[in-house]
Amino acid sequence: MNRVVRRFRGLPLRSRLALLVATAVALAVAAAAVTCWFVVRNALLDSLDDALSSNRPKAEDVIQRIDIDAVGGQARCLREVPGRDNPDLFKQTIQVVAKNGTNCAVLGRQTVDVDASDIAVAERQKTETYHNATASNGARYRVYTYPLEEYPQLSLAVSVARPLSEMDDTLDNLALILAVVAGIGVLGAGAAGLWVARTGLRPVDQLTDAVEHVARTEDLNLRIPVEGDDEIARLSESFNSMTASLASSRDLQQQLIADAGHELRTPLTSLRTNIELLARSEETGRAIPPDDRKALLASVTAQMTELAVLIGDLQELSRPDAGPGAGDGDGGGGKIQVVALHDLTRTAIDRARLRGPELKITAELAPWYVRAEPPALERAIVNILDNAVKFSPPRGTVEVALDRGRLTVRDHGPGIPADELPHVFNRFWRSPSARALPGSGLGLSIVARTVRQAGGEVTLEAAEGGGTVATMRLPGAATPPPETPLPEAGASY
Repeated sequence: MNRVVRRFRGLPLRSRLALLVATAVALAVAAAAVTCWFVVRNALLDSLDDALSSNRPKAEDVIQRIDIDAVGGQARCLREVPGRDNPDLFKQTIQVVAKNGTNCAVLGRQTVDVDASDIAVAERQKTETYHNATASNGARYRVYTYPLEEYPQLSLAVSVARPLSEMDDTLDNLALILAVVAGIGVLGAGAAGLWVARTGLRPVDQLTDAVEHVARTEDLNLRIPVEGDDEIARLSESFNSMTASLASSRDLQQQLIADAGHELRTPLTSLRTNIELLARSEETGRAIPPDDRKALLASVTAQMTELAVLIGDLQELSRPDAGPGAGDGDGGGGKIQVVALHDLTRTAIDRARLRGPELKITAELAPWYVRAEPPALERAIVNILDNAVKFSPPRGTVEVALDRGRLTVRDHGPGIPADELPHVFNRFWRSPSARALPGSGLGLSIVARTVRQAGGEVTLEAAEGGGTVATMRLPGAATPPPETPLPEAGASY
């Protein structure tokens, strides 16, 4: 059995479908043929029984042809059965059955075996009976037995029998016809199944060719025509969506590599220039003035810091996007847990004050608890605050507020032009006015990614009266879930 299953699974899909269709049709045709055969057989049998019961001989004719042994209770046929020259008379056999099981034929050339039901009829235990029996010549007969009611004192029964060959010949012919029709039906079903398999799997062949083409050429711009709205059409749509997503992802990856190379080139070039100046001074023995040397070293340190920040941002963006509601797994980052957003914001504000000590940062923070990665969420808040500090005027004010999951950070800087607002969350995008300031252009991209993973949204828009307001909305609750341990503010995760 297992070998048959393995061979079946080894067949092509078309062959398996055609074989399954042919098998299903064969079973259906076989069931219909068998049912038809039995229905016809029962109908013929009922017709034969009706013919036997309707041709009952008269009681006087039966009595005239037998002699009853009153002592032994046996019936003996007295006369020669007339009509031997007419073969049709001998198609039906009539015999008398006594209660002791003896019998004699009053019509016909052979007797039929007596059954227990025949004796029961002779003894008046049954009113009539139908059964099959074998005649003295070995032929099979259908027998109808009824009591000789006109002479109850005799305890005799009369059996009328006809050969079953009349019905068997018809059934044999029917079986042959059904077998031929079933064979033709199975062959037709196999051919139809193969045609249906080829027709139905043609879109799958197209999809297979498309997948092989993509695997061979890496051409993600290939699309499959979608016809209808069935499962194949949905599969084609899914394939088109997948290739479109892969093409977009590859374009973004290439763009990221190109942008990262461009961003890395500037600090690396400056860093190489400064290092070459220091090395040349050592090689030639011509000392660089102390102030210039100090400035060069400070520049090298700043460029190394900028490179470290850029690499860290790239690593952050290279993490798989778990999406909102991710489970408790690291997924390449921190663990998803319930965190106090107001505490994280307060810690980020403390860090922002160190970077802009001359600025005034006000904060109104209402309790709010969210599910997120604490390090990533804190970094997102720090990035927003860094932008506010970077673009705020000297001795300016940065206003921070948290109310029911809505965190706003407002500065009073020059603001962002309306035509630049749609691009602020793009990777490596920097406003022309901000290119001279330190930064990699990845900060707000990291913010958008982190907020999206936490199931929220972030926007940046011009503030009324000047400046910019950043708004972060995160789903959560004003109270923590019961039995939820919360990390301490500013702790290392």
